Amino acid sequence: MDYTLTEEQELLRRLVEDFVAREVKPYLETAGEEFPWPLFRKLGELGLAAIPFPAEYGGGGLDYTSYSIVLEELSRLGSHLGSVLAVHGLPQLILNHFGDETQKKKYLPAMARAELLGAFALTEPHAGSDAASINTRAELRGDKYILRGQKIWITHGGDADIYLVMAVTGKGKGSRGISSFIVEKGAAGLAFGKREKPMGLPHHTREVFFEDCEIPSRNLVGREGDGFKVAMTALDSGRVTVASTSVGLAQAAFDYALSYAHERKAFGQSIGEFQGIQFMLADMAAAIEGARCVTRKAAFLRDRGLPFNAVASMAKLLATDAAMKVTTDAVQIYGGYGTSEDYPVQALFRQAKIGQIVEGTNQIQRMIIARELLKKFKQ
Repeated sequence: MDYTLTEEQELLRRLVEDFVAREVKPYLETAGEEFPWPLFRKLGELGLAAIPFPAEYGGGGLDYTSYSIVLEELSRLGSHLGSVLAVHGLPQLILNHFGDETQKKKYLPAMARAELLGAFALTEPHAGSDAASINTRAELRGDKYILRGQKIWITHGGDADIYLVMAVTGKGKGSRGISSFIVEKGAAGLAFGKREKPMGLPHHTREVFFEDCEIPSRNLVGREGDGFKVAMTALDSGRVTVASTSVGLAQAAFDYALSYAHERKAFGQSIGEFQGIQFMLADMAAAIEGARCVTRKAAFLRDRGLPFNAVASMAKLLATDAAMKVTTDAVQIYGGYGTSEDYPVQALFRQAKIGQIVEGTNQIQRMIIARELLKKFKQ
């Protein structure tokens, strides 16, 4: 593996850097808590809203490594758009992999242009990490499916135009009974709960309710019973994106802490001259570099069609744990100032925590990794 950026990837990184400096930061200075539609639309104009997806459906046709670099850079520069793209990318990935030609042509070009915003609806009150235990049901009646159930913690809920929804169909039980559906905003029976503001998330989440929600039978993605495979395929790739944004977040916290350690004076010298602080900075830098390398390896394997789910789980585990530790140490280096909203590291600390929970908790990642390690003994 070559960890140096290609010329194309460096140009992409600079494009992101310029975009954040020129448009994102000025917008965020005056923006409220609403979804940043102007910035999202701009991502589409710049060709950044569908980087790793096929050009024939409006995508950038680039590899997942380039996508990972963009997500990391957006997060490093203090933009929440990395998380926006990562969530938007899950329904795009599902439609690219499992959608039929009609579905692809209808939705993907508009999603690539950022004219349509996507969301992924899997989690339920009693089915988070245990995705096979969802209770939302879809019943086929003639040429329509009727959905009943509830989803929680849905990022982009209420804002998104397209929801990729997992629901139980027929008499299937467990993972074999799950199917996936496209539900458009405005569908009869689709409703949303109040806005929620989970710790560290840049935008609201919402409950999503399906109250005899009617959708055309053509909105089934793949075949009945494919839903669990669809969800797991999306989550494997999603773990690479979470790792990427977490590496960027950790890098931002480290950059702040390193600069502060150089500038802050105590006992007649900068605090960076004290060995205790130096050891913290060294551990922070090593953790970031290790997480970045594993994240790039996961993207590298995915790009080449090789098994990558265990490495993706390793990347998600290492990167989110690193982000939590690095941001914690950054607050410590800042001392009392680190807890103040006037300084940036406390916000990064709060954002880091959510990474250890989404796309499967880090305890689930350890289970996935161990299961893959033990497979060779069952062959």
